[in-house]
Amino acid sequence: MDSLTNGEFSFSPETQHRDFELLTQALDASISGMIITDNQQPDNPIIYCNTAFEKMTGYSRKEIIGRNCRLLQGEDRSQKERDIIKHAIQQGEHCVVEIRNYTKTGELFWNELYVSPIKSATGNVTHFIGVQHDVTRRKKAELELLHQQDVMEKKIEERTKVIRESEEYLASIYQTVRESLIVLDPDFKVLSINYHFLKTFKVSVGETEGKGLYELGNGQWNIAKLKELLESILPTNNPVENFEVEHDFPHIGRKVMLLNAHRVELEGQYKDRILIAIEDITDRREIERRKDDFLSIASHELRTPLTTIKGYVQMMIRFMPEGANEKFKNIVDKTGLYVERLNTLIAELLDVSRIQTGNIELHKEPFDFDKMIYETVEGMQTANKEHRIIVRGRSTNNFTGDESHLVQVMNNLLSNAIKYAPDAREVQVYLSLVSNYLKVSVTDYGMGISSDDQKRIFERFYRAGEIQQHFPGMGIGLYVCDQIIKNHGGTLWVESEKGKGSTFSFTLPLNEKDNHE
Repeated sequence: MDSLTNGEFSFSPETQHRDFELLTQALDASISGMIITDNQQPDNPIIYCNTAFEKMTGYSRKEIIGRNCRLLQGEDRSQKERDIIKHAIQQGEHCVVEIRNYTKTGELFWNELYVSPIKSATGNVTHFIGVQHDVTRRKKAELELLHQQDVMEKKIEERTKVIRESEEYLASIYQTVRESLIVLDPDFKVLSINYHFLKTFKVSVGETEGKGLYELGNGQWNIAKLKELLESILPTNNPVENFEVEHDFPHIGRKVMLLNAHRVELEGQYKDRILIAIEDITDRREIERRKDDFLSIASHELRTPLTTIKGYVQMMIRFMPEGANEKFKNIVDKTGLYVERLNTLIAELLDVSRIQTGNIELHKEPFDFDKMIYETVEGMQTANKEHRIIVRGRSTNNFTGDESHLVQVMNNLLSNAIKYAPDAREVQVYLSLVSNYLKVSVTDYGMGISSDDQKRIFERFYRAGEIQQHFPGMGIGLYVCDQIIKNHGGTLWVESEKGKGSTFSFTLPLNEKDNHE
C-alpha cells in the first residue's frame, strides 16, 4: 500500500510495476516512433524501441536492440543532419532535424527526429530518447512541387512524343523480357501476356487474353497460393516480391515459380491493373537440391577415411621414437594440424547440409556465457601469438543455449578477425547487455569489407572478390554462424569500412520467449 512518510509519498513495488507497465503500453500506443539509447555504453546502442518504430522502419525489435541509430541512414552518410545529431549527443543537448532514413527493405522515408538527453541526478547524460515522425509525404510533395515548377513547360511540349516513344519501347521490352508477364484487370481477367508466358506454359493468345486467370486451361491456374497473393496479400502490401508458388500443371508438370506482383494505383484507364512477373525456378531448385545432396554424401564419405588418417597420425605421435629428429617431428605435427583443419572444414560442410535440410539440432542447456567467451579467446590466443585478443565488458553468467555451436561461432569470428587482418596486431571483443539481450562484438583492424559485399557476406559459398584472390576458403563459415545465431533467436550483422577494419556483432535474447520467437 502507498504510505505517507515525512511528508512524502513512497510507492510499493506493485505500484511501480503497474506504473511501468502503463508507461510501456502508452509508448506502444503512440503513433510516433520512439527509441532509447544507452549513452553509458560504447557506440550508444539502442536499448528500447516501441511498436510504431518497428512499423516505421520495417525492423523487428530483435534486429534493432544493440545497434546504433546510424543503421537507418544506410549508405547515405553525407547528410549534414548527421553532424547536428553528433554534436548534440557530444554536448548532451537536444536537437530537431529532418533526415533521410531507409527501411529494412531499403525504401527511403523522411524522418522528423527529436533527440533529447536524459540526465542523472548528478547532471550526467545517461540516455537519449528519440521521437520520430514519418514526414515522407510532406517532403515528397515539397520536392515534387519544386520539380514541377521547373519542368512543366518543357514536359507539356514533349508530352505527346515521349508517351508515344515510351509505349513503343515498353511494348518491345514486354515481349522480349525472359520472364513470363501477365497484365490483369481488377477482376483478374487477363488483358495481355508476353511471348515468354506462351512459350513456358504452352498456351496461345486466344486461350488466355480476355479470360479469367483462374479459368485458364480448364482451371489449371486456380491455385490456392496464387489466390492468396492476389486477394489477400497484394491489396494490403503493394508490391509483392519473390512470392513462391509451386504447382503441378496437368500438361507441363511441376513448376516452382517466383512471382512479383504490383497493382497500379494511379488514376486513369490503367487504375487498379495488376502486373505479374513469373520466374520459373524449377531447374534452379533441382540443381540446388542435387548440390545439397552431393555436399551431404561427400561430407559423410570423407569423414570415414579422415577418421582413419587422424587415428594413424595420433599413433605416430604416440609411438614417436625418442631419437627422432626435429624435421620428422615437425612433419608429423604439421600433418596433424592439416588433418584437423580438414576435419573442421568437413564439419562445416555437414552443418551446411543439415541447415539446408532443416535438420540442424541445437542442444540447449544453461551455461556460463562469459566464461565460454573467455575460454574460447584463451584457446585462440594460445594458437595465435602474433595477435593480441582483448576482451572487455560483461554480459551474463547464465545463458540457455547450445554452447558448442556458440563456441563454433566465436571461433569463426575470431579466426576471421585474425586471418583478414594479417598486418594488425590487435583484435577486440566486447561483451554487454542491451535491454533483454546479450551482445558480443568482435572488431579487427584489417582490410574491411565493401558495402556491396556486406549485403551478401552471410550467403553460403559467397566470397568477396578481393578476399577470394588473397585468402583461401569456401565461404561457408559466416553462413553457418548466421544460421546458428538465427536458430537461437538472435541477429548477426557486420559494420565495416574499406581499409579500416570490420566489427561483427550478434545479439542473443535472454528471455526464453524471445528465443523461441
